[in-house]
Amino acid sequence: MCGIVGIVGLGAVNQRIYDALTVLQHRGQDAAGIVTFDGDRLHLRKSNGLVKDVFKTRHMMGLTGFSGMGHVRYPTAGSSSSAEAQPIYVNSPYGIVLAHNGNLTNADALKKELFQSDRRHINTNSDSEVLLNIFAHELQSCRNKRLSAGDIFDAVATVHKRCQGAYAAISMINDHGMVCFRDRFGIRPIVFGKKETEQGTEYMFASETVGLDALGFELIRDVLPGEAIYVEFDGTVHSRQCAEETRYAPCIFEFVYLARPDSMVDKISVYRTQMRMGEKLAARILKEWPEHDIDVVIPIPDTSTTAAIELANKLSIKYRQGFVKNRYIGRTFIMPGQEMRKKSVRQKLNAIGMEFKDKNVLLVDDSIVRGTTSEQIIAMAREAGAKKVYFASASPPVRFPNVYGIDMASADELIAHGRDVDQICESIGADGLIYQDLDDLLASATEGNPQITNFEASVFDGNYITGDINQHYLDILQAKRNDQNKAKKEKQFYDKTIDGLDLYNTE
Repeated sequence: MCGIVGIVGLGAVNQRIYDALTVLQHRGQDAAGIVTFDGDRLHLRKSNGLVKDVFKTRHMMGLTGFSGMGHVRYPTAGSSSSAEAQPIYVNSPYGIVLAHNGNLTNADALKKELFQSDRRHINTNSDSEVLLNIFAHELQSCRNKRLSAGDIFDAVATVHKRCQGAYAAISMINDHGMVCFRDRFGIRPIVFGKKETEQGTEYMFASETVGLDALGFELIRDVLPGEAIYVEFDGTVHSRQCAEETRYAPCIFEFVYLARPDSMVDKISVYRTQMRMGEKLAARILKEWPEHDIDVVIPIPDTSTTAAIELANKLSIKYRQGFVKNRYIGRTFIMPGQEMRKKSVRQKLNAIGMEFKDKNVLLVDDSIVRGTTSEQIIAMAREAGAKKVYFASASPPVRFPNVYGIDMASADELIAHGRDVDQICESIGADGLIYQDLDDLLASATEGNPQITNFEASVFDGNYITGDINQHYLDILQAKRNDQNKAKKEKQFYDKTIDGLDLYNTE
């Protein structure tokens, strides 16, 4: 997952893009980048780190212009190289920059195709660079001196034919405008908004509606699967369905963990979805554990809090905040490398002893991926004096790797892969373990928008919706994601950064 934002404005956009990236920081803590267009030149700054660390005053002063885009990065295939920070730039044709959220499942084949047929060289391991060059090559074939909306939409249509997988992308074309397009399944989210000013109308794209909210933009709608929206720098808006076949199937994990509760994703409230997840999980507990002896419900902050509150209400059991979270530690799920995740758990959470002592505690988390975090938290609860520690997951067992932009783990690192619930329970050291039912999870989201009846849920059911994933692909992906390979890159990730420079000047 990554976070992307783009603004075609009527005033300076550098600070506004910075602010939008800050509220989208939960979507990526690996790297950040901003590019702006001043009517003549593109200005780019990107590097490893959080938004607040990448952009200093001297960088912001150089990001001049009334239009621009930004990106917060989370690695999707085990790589943490700062060379892959986005937005990515290519100078031909016109000068194009692109930021991308998702993962191309045929990136390796496309890379060879680009070199052999399109005569384009890919300089990183980033599938975003592949996507940019595919798009650029299709624009290159346009014979018109000035690109029309039709030319851009034709290029996007060919991108859909050539590229497989998940992608929500924003691209800015020098001296023309900004285009946003989404894969034909709508797996990764992207929204379109506007803001009326005295000078006219400004337009904005963002991964989540909180990006629009933070800047006072009004939501127009979600970008549809297979659709492209093109906004010229003069504010003229064009849109077209560019994919021949579409099927609305957003990623269900957006509602479990990725998106902020105050976001709307494909007209579905993340907050209300998580409330319903808690209600349905409570119903399952009453069915499977009718004689339970739970004294208190405690969430693992923060993504499980909404579900845990509703669960406690339905069970008529006390709800307590038993863990205090260190706000200065990043999300452990998206930290590269198992050892760093292990180290960060006790730095991130501290137990309030009085909420655990001599009680039978039900801990609620949004999901269980590798299980190491759950195991450590259960141990912390016991050390704090809990008599029994039960564990509830607001989502079903994560049994399969994700191939659409979430670098959660390889198959052999997933605790639920090849294990039943009792074995998982024993492994994490709980006195009892209960999972959400997949149908209940899907229903929790569908209730928010009955028009969406399909969700991409491959991490739970192994059904890869794009239809192009086989065991050979998964074997290759596992090798890329293996924690041992990641560990070799961690020192480079934390010790080495490459300053993003202005495209035509040095700092």
